[in-house]
Amino acid sequence: MQEHSEIKEIMSDEELLYDLADLFKIFGDTTRIKILYALRIQEMCVSAIAELLSMNQSAVSHQLKILKQSKLIKSRRDGKTVFYSLADSHVVTIIDQGMDHLTE
Repeated sequence: MQEHSEIKEIMSDEELLYDLADLFKIFGDTTRIKILYALRIQEMCVSAIAELLSMNQSAVSHQLKILKQSKLIKSRRDGKTVFYSLADSHVVTIIDQGMDHLTE
């Protein structure tokens, strides 16, 4: 049975499964989901995200750090302002599929 061997191979990579579980933990926070959803629409700076979510900039910066460490967002500097956006199309797909699942 080839199917079982493929499953065993994937299951034997504990580190990969641990990393996958960690990735999904990031999506388990409403504030981070709000930030990701906003960045799905457009690139934003910390102050704009803070205003949008009615949060202080320090709290937003903390969440952005977590999202960046998880490689879900990227940043670019324009003068003194740092703008954030989603890292790639995979993040958009995860968000869109989650919303599709919930609204079906």
